[in-house]
Amino acid sequence: MKRTIPLWLVLPAAAGMLAFAMLPALAQTPAPTAPTVPTGKIHGRVTSPTGFPATSGTVSLSTDGGHTSKYTFQVSATGDFAGEAAPGTYTAVFRQLDTPPEKMVDSFDGVKVVVGQDVVRDFDMSRKEFIDRLTEDQKKQLEELKKKNAEAMKTNEIIKSLNADLKVVSQDFKDADTAGATARQTLGATASNADVEAREAEIRLAKYTEIETLMLKDTAAKADASVLWAQLGQAQVGLKKYDEAEATFKKTLELDAASKKPNIAVQGTAQSGLGEIYARTGKVPEANAAYDAAAKINPTSAALYLKNEAVIFSQMNNTDAEVAAAEEAIKADPTQPIPYYLKGAGLVQKTTQDPKTQKLIAPPGCLEAYQKYLELAPNGQYANDVRGILAGFEQKIDNSYKAPKATKK
Repeated sequence: MKRTIPLWLVLPAAAGMLAFAMLPALAQTPAPTAPTVPTGKIHGRVTSPTGFPATSGTVSLSTDGGHTSKYTFQVSATGDFAGEAAPGTYTAVFRQLDTPPEKMVDSFDGVKVVVGQDVVRDFDMSRKEFIDRLTEDQKKQLEELKKKNAEAMKTNEIIKSLNADLKVVSQDFKDADTAGATARQTLGATASNADVEAREAEIRLAKYTEIETLMLKDTAAKADASVLWAQLGQAQVGLKKYDEAEATFKKTLELDAASKKPNIAVQGTAQSGLGEIYARTGKVPEANAAYDAAAKINPTSAALYLKNEAVIFSQMNNTDAEVAAAEEAIKADPTQPIPYYLKGAGLVQKTTQDPKTQKLIAPPGCLEAYQKYLELAPNGQYANDVRGILAGFEQKIDNSYKAPKATKK
């Protein structure tokens, strides 16, 4: 069964650089950006007082103690800078983007650039010498930033682990959905249907069990992440733990409704999950209400939800509910062939026989649904079965359907 839930959690950002403008300097004059030859190279990394790389700013080379800049290099988003300069001894100066021209954040004297060499000059503003120059207010601000960064790093590690698990879960769901094909391929063409079905059940059990184990662990680690609860609920449905799954999906909806950024795909998954539980436990009105809620919450997936509803009612041999759900799926997307097949398959169960002619009499809408399926999927997986059914009713089979040409908008 296709799933529409996103599998990703967002990492919180770490706190950035303090807005320091510590050391006095004189007004600067424009500096050439391209050095003359012969030259030497210089590179390094700028680390903020919080211990994280600076993400912007400039590093300049000056021959008058930082008063004017002869060469200026941009600091990258990773805190790195690099450039070339004429040979000589310089003062290297770091400034943030908002540092006033007469100020500097950090500097080093005696930086020698040599022709043909690449000198390294890092700016590590987490060093004691730099921290000691801060005011008491700046030191207090720095400690607060470090605390926030420590919390963010801890959360990042948790979320990285969760996302790794969600990647495994995504593949497990795919493997569960294709378990039948995998079982037949593994056992070979001569395997009996019973053996194939048994192997398919083993694969599904293993995959859903792994998902449940991972998501129980992860919901304990991050209990406010609704996407984790939604995945747990789907696994519990696969394991036929319907009471547990119902509680899990309701928890999913509560968490997502309370979040700052509700996710309609997660809510749609939870509602359709409740619909599946109710459909499989004979609660038709409740199932219809849940699937309708899923379609309203996430209308872009409405046709998928409603088609799944019809499929499940078909599996449960509830033909009336199957037909009703198929009709709703057709309304949501009349271009999808499967709902027409499901409608026809549900209605054909009510076939009668003329006592005089002994001819089969299909219920209203049955043969039309089958014909429409063939129009949309003339080579579909049920096409041969449908042709056989129509032939049994002595119906003319229309194979002349051609897809309409796309119209320009």
